Amino acid sequence: MSDNSILRPSGLAHVVFRTANISALVEFWSTFLGAERVFENEFIAFLRYDEEHHRVAIINDQSTVPRPATAAGLHHVAFTYDTLHGLLKAWELREQLGIKPTCIYYKDPDGNSIETQVDNFDTVEEANEFMTSKFFQENPIGVDIQPDRLLRRLHAGEDEKVIKKRVEIGKRHDIPAAV
Repeated sequence: MSDNSILRPSGLAHVVFRTANISALVEFWSTFLGAERVFENEFIAFLRYDEEHHRVAIINDQSTVPRPATAAGLHHVAFTYDTLHGLLKAWELREQLGIKPTCIYYKDPDGNSIETQVDNFDTVEEANEFMTSKFFQENPIGVDIQPDRLLRRLHAGEDEKVIKKRVEIGKRHDIPAAV
């Protein structure tokens, strides 16, 4: 880092949503993340799902409308799981609760997009190396998956590392409709 570089943050603290339907959004995000409602009133709610005091906040703003799919701005928020098993178990439980994804992407009641993911690499170095590879240059988006099929493979005893190995499909520069 050079002398004139900005000091980088140590992490991403939280995401805040504005909505005209606070009760629906608080209910959705609490259920989706398995989050504890740290504080909630008619104006604002703070949710946590880990050691941070809150990761998601939701503000009641009656002037808002659901976000049109063509709006500029934040594309999606992504949440990481430690294991493929954890990612797929969360997918399965959400399905049982009626929270239906497209692949592993979801939409909240206001139309905000959410991704759930697991890293395919054991180390940051491996991930960084992949991001400079020809495969990533050809396809920085990734491949579509079918969580139910992956879950069946896991239940059959197949190793997570084998399942997570990316199938190379060549050039892809589109952003899937699910994203």
